[in-house]
Amino acid sequence: MPDPLTAVPGIGPALASRIRDALGVDSLDALREAAESGRLSTVPGVGHKTADAVLDHLGGERSTEDLVGPPTVAELLDVDREYREGADAGDLPTIAPRRNNPEGDDWLPILNTRRGRRRYTALFSNTDRAHELGTTDDWVVVYEDAPDLGRQWTVVTARHGALDGRRVVRGRERETREHYRSA
Repeated sequence: MPDPLTAVPGIGPALASRIRDALGVDSLDALREAAESGRLSTVPGVGHKTADAVLDHLGGERSTEDLVGPPTVAELLDVDREYREGADAGDLPTIAPRRNNPEGDDWLPILNTRRGRRRYTALFSNTDRAHELGTTDDWVVVYEDAPDLGRQWTVVTARHGALDGRRVVRGRERETREHYRSA
């Protein structure tokens, strides 16, 4: 009997086996549900493009209607944590930024990750100001990868006040304080 997962373009026998082992997925319905929930993109070898292609092929939902509100501070801080841990460990791919990189070296770690249906890209700030202040290994810019939303947040280590030494989502300091109080 043919493997139903290999009926989806882009999924061969080896990838189907990894998906089955990682997620226990053995039907096209279960595959669609895994893609919709974001679990599929956690399987090694499956990126956002593959997960989106699965949704396109299987008729899954990729609507941004449920993403209208901003993500929680807790979610943004979790993306920040994942990025900084991966960058510190040297586990993230690097890119060559166009600005502030006269040699054109690949040095800037980049993270693409998911939280449910939300997709994020995170990287250290490479702005002139971050370079001036020596915070290029502290300021993390988190982009929400959603059509027509184009949102971003910067997460920094607070240097004074009630949040001194803690990671803070700039512009959402009040929510960040509430997050730490309830944690």
